[in-house]
Amino acid sequence: MKSKKENQAPNFYDLWVVSQAAAKLTNHACAISARHLQDGVNRSIFNREVAYYARSIVRDVEQGKKTVAEGLVEIKKEQRSLLDQSIAIGRNGVGAVAGALQIATGAGICYASMGTLCLVAGVPLMAHGANNLYEGGHNLVTGRSDTVGPVRTAYQSVASAVGHGEREANMAYGAVDISLSVYSTVRHIYKPDAWRLFRYLDSDRIRAYKTMTPTSLAAEAAIDAITLKQLHEESKK
Repeated sequence: MKSKKENQAPNFYDLWVVSQAAAKLTNHACAISARHLQDGVNRSIFNREVAYYARSIVRDVEQGKKTVAEGLVEIKKEQRSLLDQSIAIGRNGVGAVAGALQIATGAGICYASMGTLCLVAGVPLMAHGANNLYEGGHNLVTGRSDTVGPVRTAYQSVASAVGHGEREANMAYGAVDISLSVYSTVRHIYKPDAWRLFRYLDSDRIRAYKTMTPTSLAAEAAIDAITLKQLHEESKK
């Protein structure tokens, strides 16, 4: 049974609160579409659809079809949904970029070590990079967030063979991915200006991260943060 307050028609302040929330939802949608939709027509269609939806909630509250609280909850829910979608798109984009960087770094390790570290670090890093590039790119194209690449599938097959499930496989994949990323960042490399005659001296070596651009470091940090979050989510299953 509804309370007396819920049966009352919304007053001016109530409608103002709902209208303000609807306006914030519309502005939020415009910011997200400007970030992710390059095509002007699609961006306009998206913005218009969200604006119509926001206005329909305000109208339902005005007509008494929804209470003020129900209207605010629906608006908040839609705003959260848009934010989650934006984060997913950003995460997939970062994953694809980081995957490409991992491939390049793995190839660089193979070249710099003249093959001695290729099997230990170079090839695994390139394999994980290719898998991250595939998963992130496929998710971006299809709008999904659950693409499983061939390398992750291999982890799952090995885990299944020894009596474990996808959870353990995904955690192992994430742990190896972070370990490879950390190794590629802190490994010793030759200074760009190192003298060829003295390249076997420790003084001619520096940590790899000191030669990386801010963009590369940011990409590495972002993908590691995403992987850590995924590991945390897997550990709670």
